[in-house]
Amino acid sequence: MGWRRLVPVLLCAVAVVLTGLPATAAPDDPSDDMKRADRELAKTSALLESVSEQARTAARQLAETNAALPAAQERIVTAKGAVVVADTRAATAQRKADAATAAWQATDQRYQAAVQGVAAGRDRMARFAVATMHGADVAEFNLLLAATRPQEFLIRGDLIRQLGQMRKEAIDGYMVARRDAKQVTNEAELRRRTAEEANQVARAALKEAQDARAEAEQAERDLRDLSKRREKAVAAAEAEKADVQRRYDEVKQQSEEIAAQLRAWQEQYGQFVPVLHAGAKLLMPTRGWKSSDFGMRFDPYYRTWQLHAGVDIAADGGQPIYAAAGGTVATAGWNGGYGNYTCITHGRKDGHVISTCYGHQSKILVSVGQKVRGGQLIGRVGTTGASTGTHLHFEVRRDGDPIQPLGWLPGCLC
Repeated sequence: MGWRRLVPVLLCAVAVVLTGLPATAAPDDPSDDMKRADRELAKTSALLESVSEQARTAARQLAETNAALPAAQERIVTAKGAVVVADTRAATAQRKADAATAAWQATDQRYQAAVQGVAAGRDRMARFAVATMHGADVAEFNLLLAATRPQEFLIRGDLIRQLGQMRKEAIDGYMVARRDAKQVTNEAELRRRTAEEANQVARAALKEAQDARAEAEQAERDLRDLSKRREKAVAAAEAEKADVQRRYDEVKQQSEEIAAQLRAWQEQYGQFVPVLHAGAKLLMPTRGWKSSDFGMRFDPYYRTWQLHAGVDIAADGGQPIYAAAGGTVATAGWNGGYGNYTCITHGRKDGHVISTCYGHQSKILVSVGQKVRGGQLIGRVGTTGASTGTHLHFEVRRDGDPIQPLGWLPGCLC
């Protein structure tokens, strides 16, 4: 929704800040919140229209900054919580990475030892292979044949068996060393990958912690900037205070002058005013939707009460405005904050003269003293005077004083 629809909700927050009143709890149902916003809009939009553009801007900025403060503060709390969580994850991940790296390094040492064992076994086998190539087996056989006594034969035979056993042990030792080396190699590779993955996780966790810390620092900077903007908005609103009060007084004075004009007209022409029949209803003066209601409302910025003397009916510029009932045009012309303004006197009801008035017109199509019929075209919707958008400001006045118009209009406002 646009800022104008947000203004009522924001004004509530500002009223709490400026007046120290407790905030009303927000409804649980979003649709209820929207209805509440619409009700608040009905109470505040006319006030915003009656002040200067500078005051509206100051009020809007103050409302926006006040509304943004809780979210900014919550963002800091959330960001700092994320820093704690991220730091914990990073520390845990680093411990796991350190443990995995240590396990890999220990396995790597075993791997180096296994490599050395394979190399030693290979050397022993190589020596026996070289001896065999140089006739070591023949030499052993000749050594056995050279024995002249049985005892010598046995001794030399045992020596030959020992040499054979040594060959076998060399071969077996080499094969065992290779098997062990293969197993340790596989284990070392697995732990190397585990350590690498753990370090990647640790680096990612560290990056997350750094990002969380940067977010928390940015949130604090944003809050400081928001606080500075709010201070400027408060100063701007205060600077407009005198002008706003003056304009509010002008609106009140204009309404009183209109009442006086209608009473003067009534004294002059009242004897010709017809009596309205019981239960008389007015016609809708234009097509549209009610954007602001009748009644007293409080400006939380400047702590001023003001009467919004009619209802605002949002409509397109240039749209026809019709007389709500037959009668005589009592006033027609420019009237300060009301812009192009027309009042029509219709008749007596319970001894009081009833009139309707139409403000902010782009064109007035009738003149003072003219007789009009109910439903007759009398003007065009506009945004003249103190208006921030095209709409019809519609009033019902009794003996010149504004009263609630809704009881006189169709319930459907159609």
